[in-house]
Amino acid sequence: MIAKNGNRLTHIANGQVKTDAKAPLAERLVGLDRELTDVILAHQPDSGAVEEVFVNKNPQSTLKLGQARGVCLLALARAGLPVAEYAARAVKKAIVGTGGAEKAQVQAMLKVLLPGVKLAGPDAADALAVAIAHAHSGKG
Repeated sequence: MIAKNGNRLTHIANGQVKTDAKAPLAERLVGLDRELTDVILAHQPDSGAVEEVFVNKNPQSTLKLGQARGVCLLALARAGLPVAEYAARAVKKAIVGTGGAEKAQVQAMLKVLLPGVKLAGPDAADALAVAIAHAHSGKG
């Protein structure tokens, strides 16, 4: 999560939701919903942003990602928050300047934009990148 004051970004929090990979999918989705709801209640954001789904080489992975993404959209909408969606290329362009940027380039730029930030992992970095793209879009 970030806050924007004028052109200044402030890091509020970042993290990752971990679920038991051996648990049934429905149980994992409930856990994701519970964790996201806790974050929304704790931080009271004004809006939310989610990366658009992309097609992986593995159709099963794409389907599961879409289901998790649906839970994210639901949690934000249920909280009454406006939700924006961004393509991965648009997020990379907003952060690095090119839509074809590598994950390492995005993570390096996050450290420039949010000095001193300790990333909770690659998924947290992706989420912060979406949040920054959202903040700069004028929709956040």
